[in-house]
Amino acid sequence: MAEIKYTSTAAGGYDQGFARVSTHFIPYLLRAGRVAVGQRVLDIATGTGLIANAALAAVGPDGHVTAADLSPNMVDQARRRLGEVSNVAVRVEDGQALSFPDGSFDTVLCSLGLMFFPDPASGIGEFRRVLRRGGRVAVSVNTVPERSYNTRIHVMIARHVPSLAPAAARLFSLGDETRLRSLFEDAGFEDIEISTHSHRFPVESFDAYFEHIERGWGSAGEAFVALPETLRHLIREQVRSDVGDRVGPIEIEVEFRFASGRK
Repeated sequence: MAEIKYTSTAAGGYDQGFARVSTHFIPYLLRAGRVAVGQRVLDIATGTGLIANAALAAVGPDGHVTAADLSPNMVDQARRRLGEVSNVAVRVEDGQALSFPDGSFDTVLCSLGLMFFPDPASGIGEFRRVLRRGGRVAVSVNTVPERSYNTRIHVMIARHVPSLAPAAARLFSLGDETRLRSLFEDAGFEDIEISTHSHRFPVESFDAYFEHIERGWGSAGEAFVALPETLRHLIREQVRSDVGDRVGPIEIEVEFRFASGRK
């Protein structure tokens, strides 16, 4: 099965294209995780370090944040953002096989990462293992393609490239509230909370929205630029129709689902 990955180009352009979307939803994740001063926090699937940076501000100088990602290219971006601060560590980690001892963290955060895992249940189990007793895990996931910013493009590409279909479907596989809750219940979490938040992001034009994809930024852009020219044109027009372009400003509705649980 073809996988969704981040090359240096895709990782390097992520912030320019999509950081404002991720940033809007950061407070919901931090609240779900009960992030507080002095905590030790693991941000797994950190990407370019946006969540880790916000968590660092929340835990203060007496806390500590570990930012980790499976992609070395993303880890490089996160390291640039987080710099040489003494109470932060940035490292490559597999979320399904974390290298940390049991009970290492007060909080584990995972923003839009769990659905990338080949086995999300294994990931949730690892999150719980490295969490101290009474600590909390909080994750965010996509809901449906029509309420995603750029992830919907994976689904459109997969209609023409069947080998990408399983990976594209996985991006929305945890959006169902019942399944998401079951993952936490089966892992042994208590005090489980599920919430859903959405926002409409204005964009000056379709061309401005799609420019980031055509540059190969983000995982959707990386998949798009690898296609033949005729297929790229076809998918571009399908995306234009999907977001309701009327030749002028557009709005993209984005919806994330948040889940958290206590060990």
